[in-house]
Amino acid sequence: MINFIKDIHFRKYHVVILFIVSITVNAQEVDFSFFNKELPLEKRVEILVSQMTIEEKVSQLVNGSAAIPRLKVLDYDWWNEALHGIARNGKATIFPQGIAMGATFDPALAERLASAISTEARAKFTISQSMGNRSKYAGLTFWTPNVNIFRDARWGRGQETYGEDPYLMSKIGVAFVNGLQGRDSTYLKTAACAKHFAVHSGPEEIRHSFNAEPNKQDLYETYFPAFEALVTESKVEGVMAAYNAVYGVPSCASPFLLDEILKNEWNFDGYITSDCGAVSGVFQKQKFTKTPVEAAAVSLNAGTNLNCGSTYKNLLKALEDGLVTKQMIHERTKQLFKTRFRLGMFDEDVDHPYFNISGEKIHCDEHIALAREAAQKSIVLLKNKNNVLPLSKDIKVPYLTGPFANSSDMLMGSYYGVSSSLVTILEGVTDAVSLGTSLNYRSGALPFHDNINPKNWAPNVAAESDVTICVVGLTADREGEEVDAIASSSVGDKIDLKLPQNQINYVKEIIEKKKGPLILVVASGSPISLEGIEEHCDAVLQIWYPGEQGGHAVADILFGDVSPSGHLPITFPKNVEQLPPYEDYSMKGRTYKYMTKEPMYPFGFGLTYSKTEFSNLKLSSTVLKRNKSLNLDVNISNTGNYDIEDVVQLYICPENASGGIPLKSLKAFKRIALKKGEQKTINFLITPEELKVINEEGEKEWRKGRYKIFVGNASPGELSVKLGSAAPQITSIQLK
Repeated sequence: MINFIKDIHFRKYHVVILFIVSITVNAQEVDFSFFNKELPLEKRVEILVSQMTIEEKVSQLVNGSAAIPRLKVLDYDWWNEALHGIARNGKATIFPQGIAMGATFDPALAERLASAISTEARAKFTISQSMGNRSKYAGLTFWTPNVNIFRDARWGRGQETYGEDPYLMSKIGVAFVNGLQGRDSTYLKTAACAKHFAVHSGPEEIRHSFNAEPNKQDLYETYFPAFEALVTESKVEGVMAAYNAVYGVPSCASPFLLDEILKNEWNFDGYITSDCGAVSGVFQKQKFTKTPVEAAAVSLNAGTNLNCGSTYKNLLKALEDGLVTKQMIHERTKQLFKTRFRLGMFDEDVDHPYFNISGEKIHCDEHIALAREAAQKSIVLLKNKNNVLPLSKDIKVPYLTGPFANSSDMLMGSYYGVSSSLVTILEGVTDAVSLGTSLNYRSGALPFHDNINPKNWAPNVAAESDVTICVVGLTADREGEEVDAIASSSVGDKIDLKLPQNQINYVKEIIEKKKGPLILVVASGSPISLEGIEEHCDAVLQIWYPGEQGGHAVADILFGDVSPSGHLPITFPKNVEQLPPYEDYSMKGRTYKYMTKEPMYPFGFGLTYSKTEFSNLKLSSTVLKRNKSLNLDVNISNTGNYDIEDVVQLYICPENASGGIPLKSLKAFKRIALKKGEQKTINFLITPEELKVINEEGEKEWRKGRYKIFVGNASPGELSVKLGSAAPQITSIQLK
């Protein structure tokens, strides 16, 4: 072709000649061998990224990364959500909120649920790609799960987590990541992301600017364990750096967090993203740098690969100013493409194990049933006076009332998807009761403010009913992320732990009028104080934000198709006065591990419709020398009249809790099924590492002394047994 053009008059065609020669040379220069899946991952990534210009590399370092057509790189948006189902991306199954998954104490269920989410994600991704939809929320890199410790009951985003205990958080979190990422040795099903690293759990109003300075003991005992477990055990593909500073340095610009801890201590080999807008916050909110150019540079150098936002567009200027190097930009870009290669984005579809997932799997019957099962197992029975529950389906005149008895919004929680089959509690109860039952319904109260019309007949209906089921609580409009909690006067957090006053007033009216028992059903993503109400209720159910099948699940529990089996993943204080100052990140006085005041409901507590008994606790040894494991067996019996599931919990409590170590610590748990009259022997193996404590220097230490062992179905304490938990088996060991 070139020889032919040379024969043409040069002056007339010189532009054409140059253009054709350029295209020909470029086509020959591009090396597409990165599509060869037989090459090692590192080699493939290097071949691709090394052919990008510096401008092209910078274009890949923001969440809305640009297409590079000459290299066959499609545009891609890294920002996607899947907290309890595919979020913000059309039709998907809505599973129970994160805190509800914590209440199941069931890692296997969490993995099944996350696997269903990733199955739907793969199907949706294939369909979206085929129609050219590569927008935000339509991808495969999910910024889930949230494994920040729910350290304070006022935190509106605590609902996204699995609770207040680092061990429980780790077990549920690892399982959830395994479900999202799959277990293929080569490909990721989807890419999970542990957030928000680190020491981030409110207040929501100052999340962009506060500086957390926990002592080393709290850092390694409480704030780090779940992140470490997700990195080292489930090989989570992403980590999101939080908005706030830690020890004076913004998280996304912290060499301590991102390099020393994540990469050097934990050997993290995934990508690091900022929270959205956090890099701009380095100079705007935190005032850590003077300019956006400097903010981009310190974040990139510290280890943040991806800027959710646009501040990294200043990296070319940072390069010009000598604040970053071409090699650093190259390395940060490579890490992002490792993830895209692991997701199979540069392989033939026919070779991909997750490509041929049909759209029929989106919101399929199997996933709908799983949403119902998960909701059932998350519901916590807090009170059941005189065994008023379960109710008979042939009950003559039940009354269902309360602001959330017929609410779809209450089911969904925060970071939700959309579904065509949201089942409210009214719908669930209607389906459950006999066709001869005279079910009445009135909402009775507005969710968060006084009724406009004071002529409210609803309380009077309780005087004519055999039982009143009142559904109260909150929604993600009241507690949640600052930008979404539109009904919150405190930017998504709670000022106190009480129900909204108008709901309290309505429940009190029902208490005055009711003829039959009062069943209080509480929906929330956080602890609700029932002071002044609880003593007048015959039964109390905590249902969290139970997902699209919540109405069926609540009815299944109320009418005895399923025995309740959820346990509290967070302590329920009596009131806000029992809490330390919200802004204080010291763990002293917080959570069941350090709290000395008696709460309303203890961590790990939850009743069933039956009665369980523990007996015959046996230890492998009562004296353990350094680096010896503890092996123990205990019998659990179902001596009641219902088939149940329950959660066996093992706690270790030092007889001398000096030096800041926890008063009690959950070390193992197992969810088990017991038919009525059945007995099982449960075995636990506690490793030497799990027997160590974190000292004041943040180091693991084999601390000699005597420790009590508690095995039961709630955290240790007189209150648990007083409220109806089984009497635990207790013994002691000596660590030498």
